[in-house]
Amino acid sequence: MAAACAAREGLRQASSSRKKQAIALSDSAAKRIRQLLDLRNKDYLRVGVKVRGCNGYSYTMNYADQAERHDELVEDKGVKVLIDPRALMKIIGTKMDFIEDRLKSEFVFLNPNATGTCGCGESFTAKEK
Repeated sequence: MAAACAAREGLRQASSSRKKQAIALSDSAAKRIRQLLDLRNKDYLRVGVKVRGCNGYSYTMNYADQAERHDELVEDKGVKVLIDPRALMKIIGTKMDFIEDRLKSEFVFLNPNATGTCGCGESFTAKEK
Protein backbone atom coordinates (compact mmCIF):
# COMPACT_ATOMS: atom_id res chain seq x y z
CA MET A 1 0.00 0.00 0.00
CA ALA A 2 2.72 2.46 0.98
CA ALA A 3 4.67 1.59 -2.17
CA ALA A 4 1.61 2.29 -4.34
CA CYS A 5 1.11 5.67 -2.67
CA ALA A 6 4.78 6.54 -3.14
CA ALA A 7 4.60 5.50 -6.80
CA ARG A 8 1.50 7.67 -7.37
CA GLU A 9 3.20 10.62 -5.67
CA GLY A 10 6.27 10.11 -7.85
CA LEU A 11 4.08 10.13 -10.96
CA ARG A 12 2.29 13.27 -9.78
CA GLN A 13 5.61 15.05 -9.23
CA ALA A 14 7.01 13.83 -12.55
CA SER A 15 3.95 14.92 -14.50
CA SER A 16 3.83 18.28 -12.74
CA SER A 17 7.47 18.91 -13.64
CA ARG A 18 6.60 18.42 -17.34
CA LYS A 19 3.66 20.81 -17.48
CA LYS A 20 4.11 24.47 -18.27
CA GLN A 21 4.50 26.63 -15.17
CA ALA A 22 1.67 28.96 -14.23
CA ILE A 23 4.11 31.85 -13.87
CA ALA A 24 7.72 32.30 -14.97
CA LEU A 25 10.25 34.47 -13.18
CA SER A 26 12.94 36.59 -14.75
CA ASP A 27 16.39 36.35 -13.18
CA SER A 28 15.94 39.77 -11.55
CA ALA A 29 12.49 38.83 -10.14
CA ALA A 30 13.82 35.57 -8.69
CA LYS A 31 16.79 37.37 -7.13
CA ARG A 32 14.57 40.05 -5.53
CA ILE A 33 12.03 37.51 -4.27
CA ARG A 34 14.85 35.46 -2.74
CA GLN A 35 16.17 38.58 -0.99
CA LEU A 36 12.74 39.47 0.39
CA LEU A 37 11.99 35.92 1.56
CA ASP A 38 15.39 35.64 3.25
CA LEU A 39 14.93 39.03 4.92
CA ARG A 40 11.61 37.93 6.44
CA ASN A 41 12.60 34.29 6.98
CA LYS A 42 9.67 33.03 4.87
CA ASP A 43 9.48 30.05 2.53
CA TYR A 44 6.99 31.24 -0.08
CA LEU A 45 5.66 34.25 -1.91
CA ARG A 46 1.91 33.97 -2.66
CA VAL A 47 0.68 35.73 -5.82
CA GLY A 48 -2.99 36.41 -6.44
CA VAL A 49 -5.38 38.96 -7.87
CA LYS A 50 -8.09 41.12 -6.31
CA VAL A 51 -10.99 42.95 -7.85
CA ARG A 52 -9.88 46.56 -7.60
CA GLY A 53 -8.36 49.40 -9.56
CA CYS A 54 -9.72 51.24 -12.53
CA ASN A 55 -9.41 48.25 -14.87
CA GLY A 56 -10.85 45.38 -12.84
CA TYR A 57 -8.04 43.38 -11.24
CA SER A 58 -4.75 44.07 -9.53
CA TYR A 59 -2.00 41.72 -8.42
CA THR A 60 -1.42 40.83 -4.79
CA MET A 61 1.75 39.48 -3.21
CA ASN A 62 2.06 38.19 0.33
CA TYR A 63 4.54 36.12 2.29
CA ALA A 64 3.52 32.59 3.29
CA ASP A 65 4.90 29.95 5.63
CA GLN A 66 3.09 27.09 3.91
CA ALA A 67 0.96 26.25 0.91
CA GLU A 68 -2.81 26.31 1.23
CA ARG A 69 -4.87 23.33 0.07
CA HIS A 70 -5.37 24.29 -3.60
CA ASP A 71 -2.41 26.61 -4.18
CA GLU A 72 -0.39 26.03 -7.35
CA LEU A 73 3.30 25.71 -6.44
CA VAL A 74 5.81 27.13 -8.90
CA GLU A 75 9.50 26.54 -8.25
CA ASP A 76 11.63 28.64 -10.55
CA LYS A 77 15.28 29.65 -10.19
CA GLY A 78 15.41 28.46 -6.58
CA VAL A 79 12.34 30.44 -5.48
CA LYS A 80 8.97 29.02 -4.40
CA VAL A 81 5.90 30.97 -5.52
CA LEU A 82 2.36 29.97 -4.61
CA ILE A 83 -0.46 30.94 -6.96
CA ASP A 84 -3.83 31.54 -5.34
CA PRO A 85 -6.27 29.13 -7.06
CA ARG A 86 -8.80 31.93 -7.64
CA ALA A 87 -6.16 33.83 -9.63
CA LEU A 88 -4.74 30.95 -11.64
CA MET A 89 -6.84 31.32 -14.81
CA LYS A 90 -6.23 35.08 -14.88
CA ILE A 91 -2.45 34.87 -14.62
CA ILE A 92 -1.47 31.54 -16.16
CA GLY A 93 1.41 32.04 -18.59
CA THR A 94 2.49 35.32 -16.97
CA LYS A 95 6.14 36.35 -16.76
CA MET A 96 7.08 38.22 -13.60
CA ASP A 97 9.96 40.67 -13.81
CA PHE A 98 11.60 43.10 -11.38
CA ILE A 99 12.81 46.45 -12.65
CA GLU A 100 14.84 49.08 -10.87
CA ASP A 101 15.86 52.55 -11.95
CA ARG A 102 16.73 55.84 -10.27
CA LEU A 103 13.12 56.67 -9.48
CA LYS A 104 11.51 53.35 -8.58
CA SER A 105 11.78 49.63 -8.19
CA GLU A 106 8.84 47.34 -8.81
CA PHE A 107 7.61 43.95 -9.91
CA VAL A 108 6.11 43.94 -13.39
CA PHE A 109 3.73 41.30 -14.71
CA LEU A 110 3.76 40.49 -18.44
CA ASN A 111 0.38 38.78 -18.62
CA PRO A 112 -0.81 37.21 -21.89
CA ASN A 113 -4.36 37.08 -20.47
CA ALA A 114 -4.58 40.84 -19.93
CA THR A 115 -6.79 42.53 -22.49
CA GLY A 116 -6.16 46.00 -21.10
CA THR A 117 -4.30 47.88 -18.37
CA CYS A 118 -4.79 51.23 -16.72
CA GLY A 119 -2.46 54.14 -17.41
CA CYS A 120 -0.41 53.63 -14.27
CA GLY A 121 -0.11 49.87 -14.82
CA GLU A 122 -1.55 48.96 -11.42
CA SER A 123 -4.65 47.13 -12.68
CA PHE A 124 -5.67 45.02 -15.65
CA THR A 125 -8.64 43.46 -17.41
CA ALA A 126 -8.41 39.73 -18.10
CA LYS A 127 -9.91 37.46 -20.72
CA GLU A 128 -12.53 35.18 -19.22
CA LYS A 129 -11.65 31.49 -19.64
